[in-house]
Amino acid sequence: MATADGGIDSIEKADVKGSIGAILDYSSRIGKEEKVAMEMAIEEFNSQYSNQHIDLLINDSQGEPIQAALAARELVYRHRVKAILGPQSWEEASLVAEVGSQAYTPILSLAYTTPQWATERWPFLIQASADQSAQMKAIAAVIESQDWHRVTVVYEDIPSSTTGAVLQLSEALKDVGIEIGHLLPLPPLSSSSSLVEELQSLKEGQCRVFVVHTSLQLGVHLFETAKKMEMMKEGYIWIITDTISIQDIPGRFRRKFISEHPDEEKNEPGIYAAKAYDATWAAALAMKGGRGTGQQLLEKISNGQFDGLTGKIQFSDQKLAPAHIFQIINVVGKSDRELGFWSETSEEESGFWRDRRALAQVVWPGGPRNTPRGWTPPTDEKPLNIGVPIGSTFKQFVEVIQDGNNISFKGFSINVFNATVERLPYALPHKLYAFSGTYDELVRQIYLKKFDAVVGDVAIVAKRFEHAEFTQPYAEPGLQMITTVRSKSSNKAWLFMKPFTRAMWILITFINVYNGFVVWLIERNHCNELKGSVLNQIGTLLWLAFSTLFSLHGEKLHSNLSRMAMVVWLFVALVITQSYTANLTSMLTVQQLEPTVADIETLKSSNSMIGYCRGSFVSAYLKDVLAAAFLEAPFAKLFLAKYCKSFMAAGPSYKVGGFGFVFPRGSPLLHDVSEALLNVSESGKLRELENSMLSSEKCEDAETEDDETSRLSPSSFWVLFIITGGTSTFSLLFICFIATGPSMILPLNTKPSGDFSLL
Repeated sequence: MATADGGIDSIEKADVKGSIGAILDYSSRIGKEEKVAMEMAIEEFNSQYSNQHIDLLINDSQGEPIQAALAARELVYRHRVKAILGPQSWEEASLVAEVGSQAYTPILSLAYTTPQWATERWPFLIQASADQSAQMKAIAAVIESQDWHRVTVVYEDIPSSTTGAVLQLSEALKDVGIEIGHLLPLPPLSSSSSLVEELQSLKEGQCRVFVVHTSLQLGVHLFETAKKMEMMKEGYIWIITDTISIQDIPGRFRRKFISEHPDEEKNEPGIYAAKAYDATWAAALAMKGGRGTGQQLLEKISNGQFDGLTGKIQFSDQKLAPAHIFQIINVVGKSDRELGFWSETSEEESGFWRDRRALAQVVWPGGPRNTPRGWTPPTDEKPLNIGVPIGSTFKQFVEVIQDGNNISFKGFSINVFNATVERLPYALPHKLYAFSGTYDELVRQIYLKKFDAVVGDVAIVAKRFEHAEFTQPYAEPGLQMITTVRSKSSNKAWLFMKPFTRAMWILITFINVYNGFVVWLIERNHCNELKGSVLNQIGTLLWLAFSTLFSLHGEKLHSNLSRMAMVVWLFVALVITQSYTANLTSMLTVQQLEPTVADIETLKSSNSMIGYCRGSFVSAYLKDVLAAAFLEAPFAKLFLAKYCKSFMAAGPSYKVGGFGFVFPRGSPLLHDVSEALLNVSESGKLRELENSMLSSEKCEDAETEDDETSRLSPSSFWVLFIITGGTSTFSLLFICFIATGPSMILPLNTKPSGDFSLL
């Protein structure tokens, strides 16, 4: 066997089949366990295969990558080892792999984290430590199944944890929507005082779900300290990875470990010892028979399979195939009981459970049968500290009233929060504190742990999620432009056309021309003024058609038929002119309003001044997105309720998140408060509170008729048009088809009893 300084203790055997090298860090507990496990594996192999003999040469890397590379070169070029085991960290393993690939010597790395591209760059590198991503997914599934939304991760601050397991656990938890509230790294040789200090900080926090990823030695020390601090009682949840589990290695491991390391407090082997034991067996089995080096030995190791201490040992693409089935164990005192299994790939097989509530009944610390909440709610001694904005523009939402040393809070937002708290399934002691900064600064106070929550008219916008999370919105989302109004009738050159619809004007024109034509046709043979050139007759016809609307004086009519048509048209014209006058007067009297700015593009083109609520997110939002100022929809609704005669909404509504209550990211309260807020909304209480606020600002505005509905159309006069049109048509038909002589027409030399003037 090799000494710590790299020297070799020779074993006189005539049938030596080769040597296996190993590079370990003797200064670490993991390295000490791995050394003992490797030596045991070689001894058992040589004993089991009596016709074989393999030497184990171990060099100390001292935890330094350069030292590990030098040790690898010594083992390969001086001692001619056929394979090398270790080291533990990837920084060391990568340099050792470079040496091994150059010398065509297989390297069985015990580092947990190996990049995907590593085996392509170093073809003689074999990952002998299984990837832990599947185990981390199993842990995330257990946490998800219990409806815990936030956890604290405690891990040993060594390279394999920092760069591998913790990152994989973070990804697994993120995939199922679970927040890591706190990461607590512990040095491998944590003193009792430092450990007490770290655990005390966890005890003072709200989170009660702890995931522990440490070595067995540190894990035992951690739990012994936690028990003394009463952190193993009811309400606490501890979940451990397989790195803390005690491995089933023969009892002589303890005896051997104690003899070599009498100063170590604990002598139970951990997962690292078991993995080193299996890796040593994998290399030794490939060397059995004494033939095969370099590429041949690499293929034998890659193709080998056997049942090891950590499970079935089998390689795929030069990587130890990871386990896909995990047994979930409930540790109760000094015993354990099986809860079920988790499988990453199999859901149909009987007895397997995958991320659902199919575990057996868990015995929780303290003995409760119900699943612990996973966090401790605020108490009267330690209430929830809630920040409330002082600078709300609309005091109807939030108003902070200071009377001497007493501060009170009221408003719509406060009322909604109180109604929400009443619907929580537990008491929520809280205390409100006024905050005078901007809304962004107020939200940031949660990230800085100055406040536990924020209640007020705080808009839900994307950039604020960097520091906190929001409940469901309790106020209407949207951003609305508010502008002053002007009368629709102002500056309208064609206002005189408004009293009648287009169809009405067309019908009036047609009936005038038609009646004028009928009168002209009847009278043209009896009046020389109605004769002449074509142009003169057209002008006379049009004059006859429209003069009826403006004058009661005209030329004498000679026919009773034309007189009859004209009398009816005079009556109809009188009704129409009076209706026109009355409707035009109404339009000028009743004010009809429209926005002075139609949309955001109008503001841009006119370079108009804009306004926004002080402290609101709107200022930054407009600079980044719109370059114009709007009010949030809840403010706009309240503003228009009070100033509805002078202002109105214009343009489209731009969607934003609305108002919500603010909590820390991953806060266990967030889910419960959102659910209670939905209950407030569904019960109608939210609408009741909103109506109560708006009713205090109700505006009594004059009712105005719609522009189109106030205009007169032919439907209002169709009977009159039928009468006058029918009378004129009768006269026309009589002249054209019935009258056959002058007997029906007044003679030219007959003077009527009086004058009848055209209208």
